[in-house]
Amino acid sequence: MSDFLSNMMLGLATAATPFNLLMCFVGALLGTFVGVLPGIGPLATMAMLLPITFYLPPESALIMLAGIYYGAQYGGSTTAILARLPGETSSVVTCLDGYQMAVQGRAGPALAIAALASFFAGTVSTLIVALFAPALAKVALYFTDYEYFSLMVLGLVGAVVMARGSVLRAIAMIFVGILIGCVGTDVNTGISRYTLGFPELLDGISFVPIAIGLFGLADIMANLERPREQPTIKTAGLKGLWPSRSEFRQGTPAAVRGTLLGSALGILPGGGAVLASFASYALERRIAANPQRFGKGAVEGLAGPEAANNAGAQTSFIPMLTLGLPSNVVMALMIGAMMLQGIQPGPQVMTERPGLVWGMIVSMWIGNLMLVIINLPLIGIWVQLVRIRYEFLFAMIIVFCCMGTYGINNSVFDVFIAVVFALFGYLLIKLDCEPAPLALGMILGPMMEENLRRGMQLANGDPTIFLTRPLSLTFLLLAAALLCAVAAPAIRRERAEVFDEAD
Repeated sequence: MSDFLSNMMLGLATAATPFNLLMCFVGALLGTFVGVLPGIGPLATMAMLLPITFYLPPESALIMLAGIYYGAQYGGSTTAILARLPGETSSVVTCLDGYQMAVQGRAGPALAIAALASFFAGTVSTLIVALFAPALAKVALYFTDYEYFSLMVLGLVGAVVMARGSVLRAIAMIFVGILIGCVGTDVNTGISRYTLGFPELLDGISFVPIAIGLFGLADIMANLERPREQPTIKTAGLKGLWPSRSEFRQGTPAAVRGTLLGSALGILPGGGAVLASFASYALERRIAANPQRFGKGAVEGLAGPEAANNAGAQTSFIPMLTLGLPSNVVMALMIGAMMLQGIQPGPQVMTERPGLVWGMIVSMWIGNLMLVIINLPLIGIWVQLVRIRYEFLFAMIIVFCCMGTYGINNSVFDVFIAVVFALFGYLLIKLDCEPAPLALGMILGPMMEENLRRGMQLANGDPTIFLTRPLSLTFLLLAAALLCAVAAPAIRRERAEVFDEAD
């Protein structure tokens, strides 16, 4: 207990500095902004701002990016409730009952329930991160090359399971990402690989232009061709924000269940806010005495998923902080930010840079408190932002993307890389291929290769060593079980239905 308190005090000393508080506020505000505006999202925003983090202290950079991620979960609920426009995929479920409450003149209480459920979930999940991350990091210190390789295989399989569309396409995207990660100079032999004669590629392809191209510029092209109508915004009942006593009684148990479920699912490979919100809604409907109320303004259908998506978003930081492994593409961007700062992700970060880790953990609670203050009093401003047409925003976004890409290495070549991957990302959208597994494959690919080659050298070229070590075998068996499960007709059908709803 004394270690926990000392760690939290260290985190508070880091997070409570004036500059870090400012970065936390900026991240939370930006996250809310992009969550409110459909068509941008935290991925594109974090990709655009990734170059800026190069000029910030590591603690400030990660605090700001984390604020954008969980802030977007708050902002997405505003447009989902008032205009039936989910700013975030994880807010799709919020539309079902939140918008119906707004139609019935209960928009204010609906927004308050979403904000309070998210704050409760953020507080609990931050405590979970603080309690379990150090223990997991200590266990991870005993991992060898074999366990790390097998764990990365499990992480990539988890990304395949949670990717939209065809499983085969998701696997293909993983392999494409791994191949892109192999571009550059082989550290063991010193021989250049797949550089096509470009000296700029000898050090590999930077993650920043790829992220900006795939998740920023490609999304802009796709969004511009989609027909858009001005949303009908339901603002009746915004003056009275406080929920009634009966709404508190209905929403509180659902928020608790959503928090626990979201916290567990967020840790899993490929998990996060989206899976958590859909699972929570399904759970609430299943245990409800009258499931017919759902979709007609049920408080449980709003409070549970809102708590789950925020909890899932925050506990997904645990694998990234303790193992250096991204559980989803947002965490891959966070790892990219750490690498830009010269920090090698992994369990050693918690011992070598405790101020960084604990400062970010404490900032999550501070950021969630800021988000309640930002969201409820400023609802009128967010309503006006929903009315802004996307056509007025995209030019500014493109300029920021290009400036950020160029700014990392002062290289025009990086801008061309971003453009190439923007066209490739647009093609992936047209082919209904999910780009997130590609990004995870690119981040994990070089680490997988390094651990595989080092492990094989230590084992004198015997691949069965990965099957004779108990923990490594466990990870590989879990990966195989996930692939077998997703291939089962019933689960494949259920998976397709969930992602059809999300679209």
